[in-house]
Amino acid sequence: MRRIVFIMLTVLFCPLLPVLAQSLDNTVKQRLTDFFKNYQTSHADIGTCKLDHFVLDHEKRTLQVYASPSFGYQPFTEETTSAIYRLITQSLPGPVNYYQITIYADGMPIDNLIPNAFRKKKDTDRQYKNISYHGNPWVENLSRPYEITRGLKGTHLAVWQSHGMFYKIDRNEWRWQRPRLFGTTEDLFTQSFVVPYLIPMLENAGAIVFTPRERNWQRQEVIVDNNTCPAGSQYLEVNYKKCRWTNAPAPGFAQRYSVYPDNHNPFADGTARMITTQTKPEKAFAEWIPDIPEKGKYAVYVSYQTLPESVSDAKYLVFHNGGVTEFRVNQQMGGGTWVYLGTFEFDKGCNDYGMVVLSNESKEQGVVSADAVRFGGGMGNIERGGSVSGMPRYLEGARYWAQWAGMPYPVYSKSNGTNDYNDDINTRSLMTNYLSGGSVFNPAEKGLKVPFEMTLGFHSDAGFKTDDQLVGTLGIYTTGFNEGRLNCGISRYASRDLADMVLTGLKRDIDARFGVNWQRRSMWNRNYSETRLPAVPSMILELLSHQNFNDLKLGHEPAFKFTVARSVYKSVLKYLADMHGTNYTVQPLPVTHFAISEGKKKNTFDLRWTPTEDVLEPTAEAQGYIVYTRVGRGGFDNGTYTRKPELTVEVESGLVYSFRVTAVNRGGESFPSETLSACKAKRSKGTVLIVNAFDRVSGPGSINSPLMQGFDLLNDPGIPDGQTPAYCGYQQNFDRSRPGIEDETGLGYSGNELEGKLIAGNTFDYPFIHGKAIQAAGRYSFVSCSDETIESGSTDLTAYDVVDFLYGADRKGISPEIREALTRYCNQGGSLLISGAYLSDGKSKNAEGKAFCQNVLKYADQGLTAPLSCEEASGLNVRFRLPRRANETTYAVPQSGYLYPTGGSFSTFVYTSGNYGAGIAYRGNYRTFVLGFPFESIPEEGERNHVMKAILGFFEK
Repeated sequence: MRRIVFIMLTVLFCPLLPVLAQSLDNTVKQRLTDFFKNYQTSHADIGTCKLDHFVLDHEKRTLQVYASPSFGYQPFTEETTSAIYRLITQSLPGPVNYYQITIYADGMPIDNLIPNAFRKKKDTDRQYKNISYHGNPWVENLSRPYEITRGLKGTHLAVWQSHGMFYKIDRNEWRWQRPRLFGTTEDLFTQSFVVPYLIPMLENAGAIVFTPRERNWQRQEVIVDNNTCPAGSQYLEVNYKKCRWTNAPAPGFAQRYSVYPDNHNPFADGTARMITTQTKPEKAFAEWIPDIPEKGKYAVYVSYQTLPESVSDAKYLVFHNGGVTEFRVNQQMGGGTWVYLGTFEFDKGCNDYGMVVLSNESKEQGVVSADAVRFGGGMGNIERGGSVSGMPRYLEGARYWAQWAGMPYPVYSKSNGTNDYNDDINTRSLMTNYLSGGSVFNPAEKGLKVPFEMTLGFHSDAGFKTDDQLVGTLGIYTTGFNEGRLNCGISRYASRDLADMVLTGLKRDIDARFGVNWQRRSMWNRNYSETRLPAVPSMILELLSHQNFNDLKLGHEPAFKFTVARSVYKSVLKYLADMHGTNYTVQPLPVTHFAISEGKKKNTFDLRWTPTEDVLEPTAEAQGYIVYTRVGRGGFDNGTYTRKPELTVEVESGLVYSFRVTAVNRGGESFPSETLSACKAKRSKGTVLIVNAFDRVSGPGSINSPLMQGFDLLNDPGIPDGQTPAYCGYQQNFDRSRPGIEDETGLGYSGNELEGKLIAGNTFDYPFIHGKAIQAAGRYSFVSCSDETIESGSTDLTAYDVVDFLYGADRKGISPEIREALTRYCNQGGSLLISGAYLSDGKSKNAEGKAFCQNVLKYADQGLTAPLSCEEASGLNVRFRLPRRANETTYAVPQSGYLYPTGGSFSTFVYTSGNYGAGIAYRGNYRTFVLGFPFESIPEEGERNHVMKAILGFFEK
């Protein structure tokens, strides 16, 4: 009976099953559609998501969900993917939420989009695994006084700073690839991140970093070659017994022209030289001695030919102002192009302490090759349309640098000379591929065998907000090329891991450092040349929008540039450690609280400093330190290692010594400290303590009102870190109702007055300038310290005859701790010189600060000069002009202080326009001399020496 009932029910309901299934499918579709339509994530700005389609199999009890591309723009972690699966499961109708559900985005199950570094079970298909380079690196600095074991030692990377000036054929003009906005253009702006910050950080971790654009900001260039040697320079060869220099079988460099037409290779115009190797040192060698046109920092590039018998340990010595630095160059790779060794200080002229030497000493049997050596970056010399760019080479696009570097024509001109814009974009990747061809990471392609294993293109993007919000960061990678494989065979999704890790790091580090909610935008898997063409994992980093004021307000700040570069470096370090399955250590932060004091022994100085904790990176702990020394006006040496945060150095009396300190660990080296100087005078009659309180670096002044927005570079260019090429000119349009318009009617439109100029900023080396003036005054020793040591109490002012407080253009004001220390020093009969542009900017207008200025320093705060006014000052029988505008020589001081004598003091300097007080002096139980402008802003050294001598004389009387 029961059997009969079951059969009858089955017959009755079978016709309804398809209807029920269809109804269930419709419900699933609606639930999934609603889920993706309403989906939001706090981890990235990915826009609106949609359901693309789904596949529901009731028989296998599986559900495959395919989301729109925008769903894959977000970062995935094990926690977020679990949450997404849980939410989708909860939203589905009863029977289906027990099915096996797989969610797809960006062509993959979302579980597979979690970067390997952030997951427990690794996807080995996108790791290098056993693919690794084990030979000598392309270039290695053998004079480095520490060993890197958990950084990027021996890793070869390609990094570039987006666009550069190019020739636009249809308009017959050289132009930037991006518009002039907010005082900059992308072509200039990205330079200010990559060259002074990112590349050095990677190199400090041990990486060999190639960039397909000129990296040296030096406009001068000297090339010394066996074929063509400019007047005053010398190329020399020395043979030893049977080891004799001969012509190599391959062509070499020769500079036959001052301007080069398209498709002309300077590395095919000359000869290269070669010699057999030997184990004996310094027996046979070649020398390149340049006639340097002006003193400065020059990049040194060597060239050679890679021959069948080339060795991997060619020994180069660079003689420079700081001494001799030894390099080992692997000539089995990278022949026939410029090979960067480093950047060094050289004196003007032809000197035996300024040259490059290549020895034939080697541990291997074979040959070393010698060709041209280049000093400096130079000016653009590639002719297009009958003219050159007129810009320094570092501002030109990669297309022109590649030609000057000897690349084959198809590498830098796929268009055969018809489209320089596209050629420049493609050159960045194609040049890297050509250099890496034949290496373990690009085995099938013909090339120069340099084992690059990653590329990163650093860009800024377009886009704007009208509500003062941030646009933020976008990452781009490409998987849909070469059947989803990179040239060494691994999955192209390795590039997504790179992009994800870089964006994740930037969000974390910027938020933590600046207290903002930095916008992480999408990760695009799209067909871009710079991510499609490279043979290795690659990404484009669109850091921020150069069209958006609030993005650039942060972007112009040197502290932001440092933070961004350090974040990218750390992500690259962690990414490559995961790719190879190795451990990593993050290089330390710069040290602080640096001070020099006179040593207990004769003619010695004691140096001390404090390491900086990195609360975001537990591995970034200092394990030792490098102290770099400069004597007089020379360059810094190769450094001395010390394990403790202190060092006693022996000195010769009568010479000015300068020191800077870095922290090191197994991951690499930090950026340097400020530079402090000291001198032990012969028959010294007293010691001056120079206190460096000028720590400020900043972007330009900004304007942000309901009607106006932008950067006032004219009236306040800010204080760059060292120097910067980032500015194109002064902003001309501040109308905030016109955003996103890229002509003179649009917000942010800017001029071109500053293009090609390196705007000077804070060198962190002003104790040397003050010290040289003290030395010139005669018979005074001096030491120096950072103002942090005064605030912490670790430096006692009362031990010194004179204190020179150097505030420069710092705006932080005199802190309560320093006011207390200066008051105590003056009350004990001290002599105090204090100078700075903003001593009267209102920072002292609280009751305590005002009383300190009037009662101790003996001046009344009368505010600041109007911007760009009162350029000329006079006093103590000298007259000079202050650097009010942005320039290439010294940091700008657009305003400075009005000082009014009080409490028995008297005026010593005035601004000649209006005779307003610019300096005061006081003689009583103690003595003060206060300048309302920075002492180092006095332009001529002779004038500074005269003023310092007069001040010290005043203190003696």
